[in-house]
Amino acid sequence: MKATDHLMKEHESVLKMLEIMESVSRMLNKGDHVPAGDLEAMLNFLRVFVDKCHHGKEENILFPRLVEVGIPNEGGPVGMMLHEHVIGRGYIAGFAAGIEKYKAGNKEAATEITENIRNYAGLLSPHIFKENNILYQMADMHLTPQDQTELVARFEKLEEEVVGPEKHEQFQQLLKRLTQLYCRTT
Repeated sequence: MKATDHLMKEHESVLKMLEIMESVSRMLNKGDHVPAGDLEAMLNFLRVFVDKCHHGKEENILFPRLVEVGIPNEGGPVGMMLHEHVIGRGYIAGFAAGIEKYKAGNKEAATEITENIRNYAGLLSPHIFKENNILYQMADMHLTPQDQTELVARFEKLEEEVVGPEKHEQFQQLLKRLTQLYCRTT
């Protein structure tokens, strides 16, 4: 498996969480109750799976290697992706603040939560598209098979050290549970 395939597979999970979160935002907008524990589980997924694990692999492993092989950072696709990661962290912080207010019974918190969910999804969906269809394609043209193998090994090490063993599977189970709760098909 290529490093880029590994990251695209993770994108599938991120997109599923965005779908769940958008459904939750619609519920909150209608005034429906969403358990705070579910909101916190979504937040944990964003902080750990998306930011520490996935973005950690990109920012600490893939992107530096891409710059080494000639894909520009400043004014280029790597720099744009890094900038969007920073913006996304702001929306995650807003989501977290909204959850704290929601747990305290603040009626306005649902609006704060939904705005941050929608802004985050509005940023990340096209971000993922650009990575999958532009940046990762460029990476595949510049990286050797040996580079790809080395990157995957480094991804696995980061995942084990930063996220922890078995955490990936726990997040997949969370996605299944939340999908059943919030993404009902008719």
